[in-house]
Amino acid sequence: MQQTVLNPDFSFLEKAEAAGPFYAAQCFQCRKCTNGCPATFAMDLYPDQVIRLAILGQKDEVLRSKTIWVCASCETCTTRCPNGVRIAELMDYFKELAVRESIPSPEPQVLALHQAFLETVQYAGRVFEGGLVPLYTLRSGQMFSKIREGSWRDDLRMAWRLYKKDRLPLVPKVIEGKEEVRDLLRSS
Repeated sequence: MQQTVLNPDFSFLEKAEAAGPFYAAQCFQCRKCTNGCPATFAMDLYPDQVIRLAILGQKDEVLRSKTIWVCASCETCTTRCPNGVRIAELMDYFKELAVRESIPSPEPQVLALHQAFLETVQYAGRVFEGGLVPLYTLRSGQMFSKIREGSWRDDLRMAWRLYKKDRLPLVPKVIEGKEEVRDLLRSS
């Protein structure tokens, strides 16, 4: 059996903590985060494993994992952590780091949703659902399959019903501090 040599790079966690702090070094691997996570069925690594790999400086394995993209940021893990490790925020940080370092997402549709969400927030200072769904559908490549299959008609009928009930605005409500939100998104 071949043994793998592990070369820890502790600067990886130090850089992450400087962006946080996330308190990942406080993790003692109790697995409460993993046991409470509603998305583990779709993950390649469990949340506690991601934390452990980050502590050990296994940057490539963390940033190429499916887990950081599957994480729903529901914060169940963070709430359950007895040591206050901000796991959901750390997963978001890893996701952003992967994007900045041009590491391809193993879940391209999740990346498309992530980018569309941030783009609408950057535009209006808050999410604009009326722009998010079409932008995501276009970015994820689903627009063309919907046109081919004819399912775009169902989407249009649903949008019309939502619009008639004032549940789908055509123009985003822009917040007063949208410039601050833009600056925050640019700096991250």
